[in-house]
This record gives sequence, structure tokens and C-alpha cells, in this order.
Amino acid sequence: MSRPSRRPLVAALFALAASLSSSACLPAANVADDPLDDPLDGEAAPTLDRAPGPDAFVTVFDAVPVFFTGADNRRVVDATARLPEQGAYDAITLRIALSCPSGGCDPWDRFASLGVVHTDDGGAERTVELARFITPFGVGAGFDVDATSLRPLLRGAVTFRAFIDTWVGPGSGYGDGWLLTVIVDLHGGVPARRPVVVQPVWSPTAVVYGDPARPPAQTTTLTLPTSTTATTWELRALVTGHGQGNADNCAEFCARTHALSVGGAARERQVWRDDCETTAAPRQQGTWQYPRAGWCPGADVRPWVEDVSDAIHTAQARGDLVVGWDVEAYDNTCRPDVSTCAACTLGTGCDYDGGAHTEPVFQLSALLVGFDEP
Repeated sequence: MSRPSRRPLVAALFALAASLSSSACLPAANVADDPLDDPLDGEAAPTLDRAPGPDAFVTVFDAVPVFFTGADNRRVVDATARLPEQGAYDAITLRIALSCPSGGCDPWDRFASLGVVHTDDGGAERTVELARFITPFGVGAGFDVDATSLRPLLRGAVTFRAFIDTWVGPGSGYGDGWLLTVIVDLHGGVPARRPVVVQPVWSPTAVVYGDPARPPAQTTTLTLPTSTTATTWELRALVTGHGQGNADNCAEFCARTHALSVGGAARERQVWRDDCETTAAPRQQGTWQYPRAGWCPGADVRPWVEDVSDAIHTAQARGDLVVGWDVEAYDNTCRPDVSTCAACTLGTGCDYDGGAHTEPVFQLSALLVGFDEP
């Protein structure tokens, strides 16, 4: 099915972001032990999603200002949108656009995230990360993120939460922050694999790297759904390194091997992105071309996806599953509490200064996604 009246709006929106990127603007939780409440439990999806749903084009944020002035902190913005309750979708795309306010964009690359908010029976909120991106240096940008496998999260009334780690705003002299637009674009159709359950493993959390007193390894035991039609499973993780000026210039500028373990079986990968010059928003103002630990300024973060079906099938007999993440050993000898300060890479001392020298961390989140056959 086509949407002739809506597609031009998408094209115009991202043409605007691209045009803004061509001109300069003014100059960095925890473990979930059980599946989320319906609709994430996977029980309703097989009935509701057997036939293709109507195409839908849902605006979540429409040029919403994101900024920080000290007195006014708008780095986190929420919005509730209604998505199709029923129907199968073979393509769900999160269309994210950043544009510059009248006073200019934030001139620095900032960590940013888009998630959905769920509240448990006790009233506690949990943010489930859908997508992660890094703002460009001082220009606009647009990202398309494939969220087809996250359909169980994107059903009915959904509260979205966006975060941009900006520290500028109107009157700062360094730009006004960002204008954020997010659209959920759903194309009706039955996918080859139908996602029926999404279970959070780790909500977004910052893990300190290089301090022997704080080992980075993360482990959690999940209670698997007891009633689901899922036959295949994927682990979907977002991992990025941040912090600079440390030994080896970690964690932003050091390539490290990470391991995801599911049911005792480890899968390793070097979290590193070396295609920034060709994949990130062009004509930025800063050092956007340099390789980094899993990200590029002005680009969305690619998820680390592993097929874990065999481990799930083995664990289902027990009813629980142990999932872990770790990264290769590293001792940051350029940190405030080290006995002998050494190997600082940017000419700083061992104290963190919030600029040239910041604490090395890995930002981690992960989801377990189950699929059945249509």
C-alpha cells in the first residue's frame, strides 16, 4: 500500500534536516528480572497480528526544543502517541530528525537516546531503549532506524521518552540546543518472522571502565515467558564507549573486544566504528570523521544482534536464563584515585575536568526478542 499524501511530508522533513546540515550553526540502571506487562508478554500479538495492518504515519515529536540553561532543564522530553493496536507490519521505521533552533545548534556531539516508558504496578518507571544516536557537531541530521522487530513495544498508546545530553540552551552563547522530530512510519504487511515478545535485559546504564575497584561485568537472570508462541530468539544490544583523555584515550577512542554471554555461551565482538566519514551527517564542524567505540557523531548506533535461539530453548526447561556482558581488561592509570598518575593522552592530569578528561564508560542496554512464524 502507498501513502502518496504522506510520503512528500517525510521527504520534506528530511530535506530540511539535510539543508540545515549544510550550513554552520553557532558555535554520556539497571537490570530487569521479568518481562514487562502486556503488550510485551507476547500473548496477544499472534491473534492481533495475523493480517496486514493499515499503513500508519504517526508523529511523536514535532520540532520539540531540547536544551539546558541551568534554570530550565529540557534535556528529557516525553510524548504519548497512539499506534495501531492491531495488524501486522513488515516495516516499522523510526524517522528521527535534528534541526537547528534560531540561535543555532549545539556545537558539540552529544549522546542521545529514544525509548518507551513503562510503569509497573508499584508506580516505578522503566525506560526501554529503542534507538540510540549521537548528535552532529553543530548541524542538522536525519536518521532512519529499523524497529520492525520491536512491534510488541509499539502498539496502542505509547509514551515515548527522548534524551539528548546537551548542556547549552537559549542565551548560552553556544547555540540553543536542538529541535527534535520523531515519526513512526509503519508499513502494513506480514513479516517473514513475526515479533511476539520483547523482554528487557538491561535498561540503559553507564558502566565505568578501567577502575579495578568497579569491575565492568554485568550479569542478570531473566525469568522467561511461560506462555509464548516464539520459536526463534535474538539478543539485541546497544553498546557505545565514551570518555577521553585517559590511558589509551578510552573509552571513546579505544577499540576493545566485548562479550555477550547467553546461557553460558559467549559471543565476542570488537565494538568499533570506522566508517564515520562516509556514514555520518556531512559538513560537520568538529572531528566527526575519526573512528570511535561503536558510534559516530551525526549517526545512529547500530545494534549488536545475536541469534540466541538454542540457548533459549535449553533454558526454557528451567524457566530462567543467565545473560552477561563483559569487556576486555583495562586499567585506567589516568584516574583521580590511582597511586601513580600515568599515560594521560591529552596533556591533562588525572583529575576529571568535564572537558578534555572525562571518566571512561560504556553505555549499555539490551533486549531479548522472540519471533514466531506467521
